Amino acid sequence: MRIPEIIAFERLSEPLATRQVFAGRLVRSIVIGGLIVAAALFGGMAGYHVFEGLAWIDAFVNAAMILSGMGVLAAPVSVEGKLFAGLYAIFCGLVLIAATAIMFTPVIHRFLHQMHMDDEDDA
Repeated sequence: MRIPEIIAFERLSEPLATRQVFAGRLVRSIVIGGLIVAAALFGGMAGYHVFEGLAWIDAFVNAAMILSGMGVLAAPVSVEGKLFAGLYAIFCGLVLIAATAIMFTPVIHRFLHQMHMDDEDDA
C-alpha cells in the first residue's frame, strides 16, 4: 500500500532526506497547520457573529484571543453564546495541539531519523 506523498517520510532503512526535500515537507506542514488554524478562526468568527451578534471585527478579535489562549474580550451574554464560547475554547485547545504537532512533525522526524542513523554508524 502506497502512503500519500503529503504524509510520506523516509523509512528507517532509507537515508536521510535531502535539505530540499526536508524544506518542502516543512513548508507543506506549516501550510497545513496554518490552514487548520485559519479554519478554526473563521469558525469562531462565524459563531460569535451568529450567536452573540458581534460585528465581524469584534468576532475576529474574540475568536483570535480564545484561539491563542488569551481569553475572551467580550464575555458572552446569551445562553447560546456561552455554550458556543465554552465549546469553542475546548476545541481551540485541541486545534493548538494538533496544528503544533503537524507543523513540527518534519523537524522531529528528521531529528529522530538522524539520531538513529548515528546509532547505526557507532555499531
